[in-house]
Amino acid sequence: MSNYEVRDDLLYTKSHEWVKEEDGVFLVGLTDYAQDKIGDAVYFELPEEDDELEVGAVLGDVESVKAVSDIYSPVAGVVVEVNEELLDSPELVNESPYDSWLIKVGEVTEKEELLSASEYEAFLNNQKDE
Repeated sequence: MSNYEVRDDLLYTKSHEWVKEEDGVFLVGLTDYAQDKIGDAVYFELPEEDDELEVGAVLGDVESVKAVSDIYSPVAGVVVEVNEELLDSPELVNESPYDSWLIKVGEVTEKEELLSASEYEAFLNNQKDE
């Protein structure tokens, strides 16, 4: 059992993004594990509305006091909304990673193999801490 919060109602990637589908629109965010490893987030570089995303491509990055980390797109589609609140207050991802979505993606044509909560838990348990 990892020490990180994993919610049953979300799907996950091995690059530590979470995904939630709501009426054909996919919310994408960073997992509790990701925000912990990144450290205190100070800035997000995110795509703009109407940008097209490809599965596994870098959609943006997060800058923290430690480093700049790429964020990967778990789905292919079109950005329909960017979380402006998070751009103004990047620390929200550290405070509540599962309530702080990054982008919403519509017109999804493809998604990577997403992990269930239990599969992601098992994946985390096999991670070696750097």
